[in-house]
Amino acid sequence: MPNSICDSHRKPELLAPAADWECARAAVANGADAVYFGLPAFNARMRATNFTAEDLPKLIDFLHEHGVKGYVAFNVLIFTDELAAAEEQLLLLDRVGVDAAIVQDLGLVALARELVPDFHIHASTQMTLTSPEGIAFAQRIGIARAVMARELSLRELAKFKGRDGSPLPSDFDGREGTRIPTQDILSSGASLPLEVFVHGALCVAYSGQCLTSEALGQRSANRGECAQACRMPYEMIVDGVKRDLGDKKYLLSPQDLAAVEEIPELVRLGIVSFKIEGRLKTPEYVAAVTQVYRRAIDKAWNDQVGTAVPCRPTSRDAKGLASLPSEDRYKLEMAFSRGLYSGWMHGVNHQELVHARFGKKRGAFIGVITSIGRGYIEVKPETPLKPGDGIVIDRGGDTDREQGGRIYEVIPLRDGAVRLAFEYGKLDFAEIKLGHLLWKTDDPQLNRELRKTWAGEIPKPKRALEIIVMGRAGEPLRLEGKCLGAAVTVQSTMPMEIAQKRPLTVETLRAQLGRLGETGLELGTLENRLEGQVIVPVSELNRLRRELVEKIEGALQPVAAVYDRRKSNDIHVVRHRLDALEVRRASESRLEKKPLLTVLCRTLEQIEAALRMGASELYADFEDIRRYQDAVELVRQRGYRADAAPAQILLATPRIQKVGEQGFFKLIENAQPDGVLIRNLGALDYFGSRRSPGDGAPLRRVGDFSLNVANPLTAELLMGEGLERLTVSYDLNAGQVLDLLRAAPPGWFEITLHQHIPMFHMEHCVFAAFLSEGTDYTNCGRPCDTHKVELRDRVGLLHPLKADVGCRNTLFNAQAQSGAAFFDAFRKLNPAAFRIELLLEDAAETERILRGYQRLIAGTSTGPMIIRELNLRSQLGVTTGTLTWS
Repeated sequence: MPNSICDSHRKPELLAPAADWECARAAVANGADAVYFGLPAFNARMRATNFTAEDLPKLIDFLHEHGVKGYVAFNVLIFTDELAAAEEQLLLLDRVGVDAAIVQDLGLVALARELVPDFHIHASTQMTLTSPEGIAFAQRIGIARAVMARELSLRELAKFKGRDGSPLPSDFDGREGTRIPTQDILSSGASLPLEVFVHGALCVAYSGQCLTSEALGQRSANRGECAQACRMPYEMIVDGVKRDLGDKKYLLSPQDLAAVEEIPELVRLGIVSFKIEGRLKTPEYVAAVTQVYRRAIDKAWNDQVGTAVPCRPTSRDAKGLASLPSEDRYKLEMAFSRGLYSGWMHGVNHQELVHARFGKKRGAFIGVITSIGRGYIEVKPETPLKPGDGIVIDRGGDTDREQGGRIYEVIPLRDGAVRLAFEYGKLDFAEIKLGHLLWKTDDPQLNRELRKTWAGEIPKPKRALEIIVMGRAGEPLRLEGKCLGAAVTVQSTMPMEIAQKRPLTVETLRAQLGRLGETGLELGTLENRLEGQVIVPVSELNRLRRELVEKIEGALQPVAAVYDRRKSNDIHVVRHRLDALEVRRASESRLEKKPLLTVLCRTLEQIEAALRMGASELYADFEDIRRYQDAVELVRQRGYRADAAPAQILLATPRIQKVGEQGFFKLIENAQPDGVLIRNLGALDYFGSRRSPGDGAPLRRVGDFSLNVANPLTAELLMGEGLERLTVSYDLNAGQVLDLLRAAPPGWFEITLHQHIPMFHMEHCVFAAFLSEGTDYTNCGRPCDTHKVELRDRVGLLHPLKADVGCRNTLFNAQAQSGAAFFDAFRKLNPAAFRIELLLEDAAETERILRGYQRLIAGTSTGPMIIRELNLRSQLGVTTGTLTWS
């Protein structure tokens, strides 16, 4: 085992974002090894400028000419009617030489593996990969690299090793950055290469698991339309009473991630790529952040190469970035900052991740206002100030009513204080108070310096030409050249002779073949496979070099020069796959019968009520999964029905399973349920080989909404894992649900008819952060056990907050969502089951809700009647929510 990861791995990649050409140039000029960007469709930043298909060949040429790889963000869920367009885009990316696509949708992965098998697919952080079991699944389906969830700590990342215990591998080979064939990665004993975010905005919810924008405004974060509800102010209602939190109102808005000081440890762990968030940011942001992390990676790599003892992470104070040079910290703060913090790199710290004072950009802290006069304020600045700088006055509370402007004059005072004057009439000084905080939000001089870095011509690096020399006396000398994946062979016009004096040696060959001048190439490795002491004239060696260069440069012809977008696609994998599914759908068509009604319960009281109402299949989803055993015993005791089979109970896994949390799965298994409701890819892998304790048959497994089944290819892949059925993604509206049911066997699917949408699912514990002084579960006192907490939004809705077994929080929508209005349309297509999900309902309310939906299933009531009854009895009423027709 190597002492340092540097002994056996390539230098890690710095991956920068690009919303447009200026951002791409800023990234390249300031040291990015790779750039990721989006196209107009199918990317998770639809508000970004994005590149067009017409831009793509020139962009890839620009990147590759500068030795930089290009990845396309293809990181959204794909709906059924979009599969053909997704197929076209995959073919486009492969044709123009894109190095990889970053993908969320499992069906898209399956499509890519069949359509473009050698094209690299990176699992997006939207795929919610948090455990070795999840990585094993991703590797099995053809992923070449995994972008890990931001919530993983350094300690947790250290536990991701190969199946053979090996360090983490790379997915690119050699200095020239040639892709390793996907199959070679998948068949190796190593784990997948891992990529982590090191800088930028932190979503409070797990990526791929946030339904807030969808629930509140039918703008899906899984479709690139995040409404940033986490950056809004909320009030905390504890046991029915508003909790006074002072100026803390942004309870769900984390500080920005800045893991620059963790780079040495991430290098040591073998992480292959360090990713900067920011496809909605400016080119100045891209330039500044890329600069800082370029220096950090280079220093960490140089420090560790050849050392016998791996570097350890630096210590940090409570503010973080303790040892970062002040110039670098200033650049990061001015680029964009809601406060800079190490995120979850050192585990959870609920007192630091969310300061809750603001949810928008601040910049560098200037100081506290100490004096106010006519047209001026005085402050003792902690950062340099000059005329033209932008400032904002922070008075705490609602940031929508803040004042700010540009400094007109800076007048030095005693003791380091300054007087700041502003243009007349720009500020309302009556609103400014002593003690208000001052932040520097803009530095025009720094921006000008940053813009200079990508203005004009950006130097192109030499490309490494690898040469193999072959032959023997009496035969031509052959040269095989390779560069950036292109390979050519040339041979001499005369046979080689036995050398009498000066045979061709590696030194002679390097001296002659390395004369590449202004070609844009430089000699890389040279392998001498000549047999015996042989020679050719130097003039012939020089001719061979020129011919080799000419051919290799021809092979490296820019994509834009040869690409023809009008070329038709004669490959129709999607059509063939959907046709095959249609045949299967016809063969598996079920006789129309009364559909199964399942009930998800979150308390024993709800389970008892559901059993009284004759429920035949229940799911248990408890905060404390140690009580699952009680739930199973209750169903065994009271679920017997003389006129039908006994009721069955399936236990829900946590939404998230991190490395080291297999114990949660074992608790579920030991409770001996009839089956498991699978909520993450790690559980899919873990329970795949488990057997029922009763008859030894494979344990029943139902896939839940969090697996994000949005199209028939995803459904087919997951059903191929042995699942009994799949819950349709909550990102689909009613029309898209019908499209899915028509495109695949409807018996594969379960549709949730009634629920409170789980909006945010997060590592951030609101209970611990604002009802305790504890940093984590070991010292928070568990206020979640003794208090009922709701968060009130700006329109007055009270959203219930719940904690789960992993101390993760889920914020549920205040309003219940009902699909009763669409039931008839769904039922005509004969899905396997409909589900009712309970949240806070007592026994009486549980029975009332179930009675209504049982009438709907039986045909003695209608959707509008059910909706009317629910609205009459619910204070908030119900909404059609995410199912609303588009």
